[in-house]
Amino acid sequence: MVKTARAVAPGVVVAVCFLIAAVEGYDIQAFGVAAPRLVPELGLDSSQQGWAASAAMIGLVLGAFAGGWLADRTGRKPVLIASVIGFGLCSIWTALSHDYETLLAARFITGLGFGGAMPNLIAVAAEISRPERRGATVSAMFCGMPAGGAAVALAARLWGEALDWRMIFVAGGVLPLLLVPVIVLLLPETRPAAAPAADRRLLPALFAGGRAVPTLLLWAANILTLVILYLMLNWLPTLVVAKGLPPADGAAASLAFNIVGVAGALALGVVTDRLGHRWTLAAAYAGLAVAILALSRAEGAAAVLTLSAAAGFLVLGAQYALYALAPMLYGPSVRAAGAGAAVGVGRFGSIIGPLLAGELRHAGWAAGQVIDAMAPLAVGAGLAVVVLTMVARLKAD
Repeated sequence: MVKTARAVAPGVVVAVCFLIAAVEGYDIQAFGVAAPRLVPELGLDSSQQGWAASAAMIGLVLGAFAGGWLADRTGRKPVLIASVIGFGLCSIWTALSHDYETLLAARFITGLGFGGAMPNLIAVAAEISRPERRGATVSAMFCGMPAGGAAVALAARLWGEALDWRMIFVAGGVLPLLLVPVIVLLLPETRPAAAPAADRRLLPALFAGGRAVPTLLLWAANILTLVILYLMLNWLPTLVVAKGLPPADGAAASLAFNIVGVAGALALGVVTDRLGHRWTLAAAYAGLAVAILALSRAEGAAAVLTLSAAAGFLVLGAQYALYALAPMLYGPSVRAAGAGAAVGVGRFGSIIGPLLAGELRHAGWAAGQVIDAMAPLAVGAGLAVVVLTMVARLKAD
């Protein structure tokens, strides 16, 4: 565990990082919640809506690479502060958008802030926790993301038609800005002492010293897992309705997926700390494949809700366990850059997932067939993790 610049209780650091993840999760989900009112007001067609929804994820990919690289040179804390200010201000910019071009630019730059924050949260978790608690610490921090997403969905449900879509983004901008003084006061700098420049070059850090195969396997597992996760986040209610159930059951399935997913993230974080990543994640991905296949065949509301919850428990738990695994592959001087690369490459899955579902539905696939298509991806991700943990030299500094 890396010593921080000043004594701050790890629980306080986890709480601050949880709040950062929560405001980020709120803003990531805000577009989907606001879309039913935003799209007609700005006169967007379906293609423009798709690009506006994906713009933040594209920005996140670039921001994750840049934010991780920069933090290993300047420190975690300044990059985190800049990232939070950036996506806070750009959320307000989104609220002020009156045309497609402005909206697209605002969401893209918002995504840069998202990306800058994520690898640094992973690095901070790795550096303030004992190796035997790393999985639980990372999972606890990142549980803020589904919690924030659930909060914006719940707010929209409670206020209903009375809620202006612009106010969703105003709140998503003000909350991060209010959090900045908390970060400044309570979050310590955890970056280790500077290493020689040669040791901090990104490509050697990712691929030299026997890390090429583990790095590629980690990227593959992240991509496959995020295809499943974002397909479910964006399409689960629609697919449930397409199975003949009412819209209320689709919304309930999505809520169950997210809420129970928080429990899965915490549970798998604890289990991986005790039993290791290899067989814990292999079992999680196998269970996810079974839950997906069962969900595709479920008919009644009770079965759909139960299996949606099970899928959320397993896929969110597996994704956050992968976040905890990433820092173990890389040394402290390139930890944020390595985690950022895994986050950035993995986020291609978050772009592919919703597009894949749309293309399959457009091609005439039934809802159950679209859900079935995710089962082989879960198996592939599980195999990638098993091989990764067999060949990698995991670091527990």
